[in-house]
Amino acid sequence: MRVLVTGGAGFIGSHVVDVLREHGHEPVVFDVRERAADDVRDVVAVARALDGVDAVCHQAAMVGLGNGVDDAAEYVSRNDLGTAVLLSAMARAGVGRLVLAGSMVVYGEGRYACPRHGDVRPGPRAVDDLDGGRFEPPCPHCGADLAPGLVGEDAPGDPRNVYAATKLAQEHLAAAWARSAGGAAVSLRYHNVYGPRMPRDTPYAGVASFFRSALARGEAPRVFEDGRQRRDFVHVRDVAAANLAALEARPAPGTLTAYNTGSGDPHTVGEMATALAEAYGGPAPVVTGEYRLGDVRHITADSSRLRADLGWKPEVGFDEGMSEFARAGLRAL
Repeated sequence: MRVLVTGGAGFIGSHVVDVLREHGHEPVVFDVRERAADDVRDVVAVARALDGVDAVCHQAAMVGLGNGVDDAAEYVSRNDLGTAVLLSAMARAGVGRLVLAGSMVVYGEGRYACPRHGDVRPGPRAVDDLDGGRFEPPCPHCGADLAPGLVGEDAPGDPRNVYAATKLAQEHLAAAWARSAGGAAVSLRYHNVYGPRMPRDTPYAGVASFFRSALARGEAPRVFEDGRQRRDFVHVRDVAAANLAALEARPAPGTLTAYNTGSGDPHTVGEMATALAEAYGGPAPVVTGEYRLGDVRHITADSSRLRADLGWKPEVGFDEGMSEFARAGLRAL
């Protein structure tokens, strides 16, 4: 199968390219890192790249939290306009299979249970609470403490920042394309991806990159809030394998199917920072109490649907992955 991989020279995209080649497919890299003209917003360049292609693996995106709304236009342009251009070109070229790099950020906060009200959806955390070090979201009905759990794909979208809003819009665009063009789309909602080739020293690379970059400078990783935020850290090779499984699957035409793509082994941010520092042999993390307003408290995945439907399962455990990541080199964005 000949597969166009947008963002194929990037962190996750380069691993997708590797696994496609290893399994006898022909990846075609489309990435501004390799050719400035390879911009998914360029109608002519995208049309040319789709020639002879059987499927598209869409990894190209502007990633990160989003700095308030100051950079909203750039996020929407790169992520949503770029996706719209790509999908329109796919419809014209008759390319009917798409795997989209989705994200867990579409959910906002994860799943929570109140002892009195059952499953609840807390709203955005209040600035006064964050300033006072009260990081856990309370029950929106009674104010009680909540127990975090695993979020499933059927949870409603609730994006909390600009980047998250663009990732949800990408899914809506892909679903509209699938219905109108008879295509089949899969969105892999990545959780916290880490591993070799992760970009260094950039606000767009994620907390694992921040911590690893600090250690490389001889500095202690700086952990925001109290370090007890729960995340699902999933190795990049497992994410690449999920892309392969999605590309080789046969989803029903006219549909978009979303799959959580996580390890199924949640850890706190503080635990991750400690494991990475110990594996690297650097200074212990420092818990700062700082926060970012667009961050959510807990978000961990139920990836059972991906395992059941596509036969995928993660192969790289947390300790093994952190040990490897501590030794791996980082790359420029």
